[in-house]
Amino acid sequence: MVATRYKTAFQLYPYAKVAAQDSAAVRHPVVIVGGGPIGLALALDLGLKGTPALVLDDHDGAGLGSKAICFAKRTLDIANRLGASQPMVDKGVVWNVGKVFHADDKVFDFNLQPEAGHRNPAFINLQQPYFEKYLVDAINTAQAKGAPIEIRGQNCVTALENHGNYSTLTVHTPDGPYQLEADYLIACDGARSPLRDMMGLSFDGRVFEDNFLIADVHMKADFPTERWFWFEPPFKGAGQSALLHKQPDDIWRIDFQLGWDIDREKELDPARIRARVDAMLSSQAGHVPEYELEWTSIYTFQCRRMQKFRHGNVIFAGDSAHQVSPFGARGANSGVQDTDNLAWKLDLVLKGVADDSLLDSYASEREHGADENILNSSRATDFMTPKSDVSKTFRNAVLELAGKHAFARPMVNSGRLSVPCSYIGFDLFGEDALQGPDTARPGMTCPDAPHGEGFILDHLGGGFTLLAIGCEATEVAAHGLNVSTVNVATPSPELRSRYLGDTPSAVYLIRPDQHVVARWAGFDSGAVSNALKIAIGKA
Repeated sequence: MVATRYKTAFQLYPYAKVAAQDSAAVRHPVVIVGGGPIGLALALDLGLKGTPALVLDDHDGAGLGSKAICFAKRTLDIANRLGASQPMVDKGVVWNVGKVFHADDKVFDFNLQPEAGHRNPAFINLQQPYFEKYLVDAINTAQAKGAPIEIRGQNCVTALENHGNYSTLTVHTPDGPYQLEADYLIACDGARSPLRDMMGLSFDGRVFEDNFLIADVHMKADFPTERWFWFEPPFKGAGQSALLHKQPDDIWRIDFQLGWDIDREKELDPARIRARVDAMLSSQAGHVPEYELEWTSIYTFQCRRMQKFRHGNVIFAGDSAHQVSPFGARGANSGVQDTDNLAWKLDLVLKGVADDSLLDSYASEREHGADENILNSSRATDFMTPKSDVSKTFRNAVLELAGKHAFARPMVNSGRLSVPCSYIGFDLFGEDALQGPDTARPGMTCPDAPHGEGFILDHLGGGFTLLAIGCEATEVAAHGLNVSTVNVATPSPELRSRYLGDTPSAVYLIRPDQHVVARWAGFDSGAVSNALKIAIGKA
């Protein structure tokens, strides 16, 4: 990727020499390589559970460039559990509505969160450096309360020796190299993962023959805070598709499809970029307001993943494990779901509550999540960039139908946006002994709903939880775990609708990552104990 320097970045953890650099290699329970959103979220989650986490980052803070900007409701729900979401939502541009155009005509619009009763919106737009900053702020707060989290900036891993049950890392710093050891090594070092290369592991998939230009533009504009996507846009130089949406600080993200056989250096000429932006603004606003180019980049659609996310004590997460096209906001959001899945399992293994084999379920569940994202991303790319006259004719026919008939609108794919991953049918989930709503079946993420002065998700997560609605459950201690209980005598209408449906009462066992393990019509401590045994891989 070719990129220019972005003006807003943060030095969050400047280099400081530690005593371990002058001693024999120190062993750590968890070493995380990479201080982006994925590595930071994982370290924060582990630290809040009391499990020590060391982050090694080759930089000293948030990287340059806006990079990921769309953060989904599920990511914000996870960040809320970690104590980091409020500044994200306060700073971010909240949006729920998107519009799809074909040339000059609006085909249809959509609302990603048409119902009320959720703490977080469907999406916020927030530049990745801010997202990382707010995670580090939450880490600093957690450290002050005793959370065992350490971040070492300008610590670049240059060599890896894997011994099966632990790894030795060689780390380069401004004061020279040193070595350390890790019981578990978590690679969160991006799509070009050096750790993956050091281990000689493949990263297979598909590279699409097309290029897209990102232009982050600083300007005052009256466009609504919506996601606008054009097929065959009416403005000059946009190619087959274009995208416009707003970020904080009066920054607007604009994407143009450039085609495959391009001269990248030529296309990144500011004068050439400005000509494209001028054409878009003139077409949509009737004039060209004053603006500045803040950051520009060219990227190629790629959908790839590792065959396996776990290799003994080395585990891959985020872009180092899987990569998808940017349209659909599935990259960072999927990576945060990786950490949500991994943290509680790693915590239980290190505390001796669960066997090491529990970590295999991280790999199987998140490989499934990656496949789901790659499938949706590949379909979006094929729809957006038809490779033959026949496929283009089909695409345009779908767009014409969608403008007149609602049944055709689900067929339009301008980047299916990130949604929570479902693990229905996987091994760690128990019985569904309740004729309740499909959206809260075992394997699904818990839906949010108003409860008391806040929301039900505020009471779920961090550890295993029993949610009892319309009946009473008592705390269960089994298999080395204490399961907390939330009893709801009088549910809000939204809570009733999303968890009870037509049943008078329900009991849910919920994992620390807010996925439903099992559910019943009433409380049975034996059934809960059995489901808990399944959930931690001891069945």
